[in-house]
Amino acid sequence: MSAEAIRTGRTTLGIELGSTRIKACLVDADDPANVLAVGSHAWENRYESGLWTYSLEDVWSGLQAAYADLVSDAQQRHGAAPETFAAIGVSAMMHGYLAFDEAGTLLVPFRTWRNTNTGPAAAELTDAFGVNIPLRWSIAHLHQAVVDAEPHVPDIRFVTTLAGYVHQRLTGERVLGVGDASGMFPIDSATSDYDAAMLARYDALRQAQGPAAGRLPVASVSELLPRVLVAGTPAGALTAEGAALLDPSGTLRPGIPFCAPEGDAGTGMVATNAVAPRTGNVSAGTSIFAMVVLERPLECVHHELDLVATPSGDAVAMVHCNNGASELAAWAGMFARFAEASGTPLADDAVYDILFREALGGEADAGGLLAYNHLAGEPIAGLTEGRPLFVRTPDSRFTLANAMRAQLYGVFGTLALGMRVLDDEGVGLDRMFAHGGMFRTAGVAQRFLAGALGAPVSVGDTASEGGAWGIAVLAAYLPHAGDLSLAAYLKHRVFANAAIATADPDAADVAGFAAYLDRYRVGLAVEAAAVTAL
Repeated sequence: MSAEAIRTGRTTLGIELGSTRIKACLVDADDPANVLAVGSHAWENRYESGLWTYSLEDVWSGLQAAYADLVSDAQQRHGAAPETFAAIGVSAMMHGYLAFDEAGTLLVPFRTWRNTNTGPAAAELTDAFGVNIPLRWSIAHLHQAVVDAEPHVPDIRFVTTLAGYVHQRLTGERVLGVGDASGMFPIDSATSDYDAAMLARYDALRQAQGPAAGRLPVASVSELLPRVLVAGTPAGALTAEGAALLDPSGTLRPGIPFCAPEGDAGTGMVATNAVAPRTGNVSAGTSIFAMVVLERPLECVHHELDLVATPSGDAVAMVHCNNGASELAAWAGMFARFAEASGTPLADDAVYDILFREALGGEADAGGLLAYNHLAGEPIAGLTEGRPLFVRTPDSRFTLANAMRAQLYGVFGTLALGMRVLDDEGVGLDRMFAHGGMFRTAGVAQRFLAGALGAPVSVGDTASEGGAWGIAVLAAYLPHAGDLSLAAYLKHRVFANAAIATADPDAADVAGFAAYLDRYRVGLAVEAAAVTAL
């Protein structure tokens, strides 16, 4: 049955360019919960000329490697290799800055979400718009380039995200899903399009400024932005050039429909069935962020919170932290090397499993230890740069169990600061879903996150596929959009029989994490001093 679906193209393909891995996921178009094959390719950002970036050459070599890995997996599992699909979807890390000229040439190296050089622009835009504009948003990057009178600005004809760029190269369409677009420029939930009033404010702001103003070669900034599409809207088809880009072997056929390209936040919401009001999700990778679908507008502007959108255009409060599980991975790598040096090498997953389960034996407050995972700047914590720190006092209980619990707590530290702001706003939350590799070890990171949030946390059996699966589901949704809302499609067609494990918050964990967070907040002064001194 699966082999026949693959041969006849009754499947959908999801591709996601994450911070450390490019992943591909193949699902049955009629049963998207059924994952048929996966592929991946590891890659890393680079710090060049003071900015975090990826080369476009690495984008395409990585996509080709991930796709080839998926084809090999399908052949190995089912004895069939795909030549076509019912639909394809592309997702990627959100925000950042990709600016192109009239000929489609990249004007400056890709500036990722991780950069924090946009502080003056973000602050000015927040004041002008009356909503929080984070440092990583595309409009903040664009406006900072305008304010700094960068030489490339007069040549800009188009600005997009990584997902939008890949989609355009594969289909020729300059479009973006509303969820990803909401990380470029504020979205009006009533129209599921860029906020018209704020577009006008930005155009007026440009004209009112000094010598750097007016350098953009358009009457309105809206001319530079991709067209916005909601989930279920057709978004073009694979061109012959695009097919050759994705599959240089020439096997993949052109003409395949595409869903709208989305950001990793949107695909994370889909992958965790968290697109309806009062639902939320946490995605943990190189960054970590929480999304909560709102019932009503927030009362105040908070620098800790972004206002973005679901793939259907509903308003979402987002707590985004630049630093996630990378520092935890570095610690796990050190212990993996120790095991290898001792003559008993262990697979990476085994190392994580041992360390995570050891953390369960740690004290509820991590024994007085503190771990800061800040490899990059962290706006929520007021940090323009990062310095990973592990801190203890003379009376801390320095054990492996406490050290690992502190590292896991550290992944959730800055996130918890932002979630406390949502609590103060009285935002209701019925359920929180988590996904990302750190949740593969059952009952550990999930339990600690429940304690950090003081709310039940669920993990599904699709957690490890994450956003690549989420965008494959959005591709499968295309022919059903006329009959079902995205929330109904997920509930009745995708998650109806899903295996979901839920961890309720343990009272001791809640109290212990609260004590840890109190120390964490005070200890940020140490982190700030490290940024200054080191």
